[in-house]
Order: sequence, then structure tokens, then C-alpha cells
Amino acid sequence: MAGGREEKDLVHLNAIHVENVKKERRYQKLHTEFSINPYRKIHVLPDKPMCRKPPESLSEDTTYIDAYRRVRMAPILKYPRPITESQEIGWFASELPPHDRQDPRLNFPRLLVHNMKTTVR
Repeated sequence: MAGGREEKDLVHLNAIHVENVKKERRYQKLHTEFSINPYRKIHVLPDKPMCRKPPESLSEDTTYIDAYRRVRMAPILKYPRPITESQEIGWFASELPPHDRQDPRLNFPRLLVHNMKTTVR
């Protein structure tokens, strides 16, 4: 018992272990459903052209296809309202009015300027 420390008996160690197990079970989340990450690119490689192996018949997993399409959708189609502050700009925007080319305040056409080269004699 050097340094003022007492040795812990087996009952005390077992109580500490039981308390740790209870804490782990309280915060542990068990995942039973697994799927492919739709945010990661998938590289599908076809069979070799001279392969005699019959093609496998795979059943389509519609949950992955739906998740993949949802990831690729625009935010306006995914959510009813803007999620972030930057999405608020242009969320409810309609089309712009037609551009009037005769209005000199808004129309700045390019002017073609022909530079004539002068030769020094």
C-alpha cells in the first residue's frame, strides 16, 4: 500500500466492470441494415468480351437506386423550404423579364473598332 493507494478487491473490480458495460450498452447503437453509400462513385466493370460465363441475373435494389437519384436531385426538388442561408437566395426566383435590346441603359453591345496600321516612312 505504497503511496496511499489501496488495492481493489475482486468485488470492487467487478462492480466497475458492470458499470462500464451498462454505459456502453446505453450509448451503443446496433446497425442491422447496410447499404451502399450513394455519395461514392461506383465503377462497374463489364465481363471480358470472349467470356463464356452466363450473365448473372441480379435483382434490382430499388432503395439504392432511389437514394442515388435523390442525391443527384437539385435542392429545390428535394426540400420544400431552403435549408441553409445561402439557399434562400434564388429559392423562390421566377424567370427574369425579357431583355429589351433597345433600352440603352441595359444594353451595352460590343463596338467593332478597326485599328488602321500606320506605316512610318
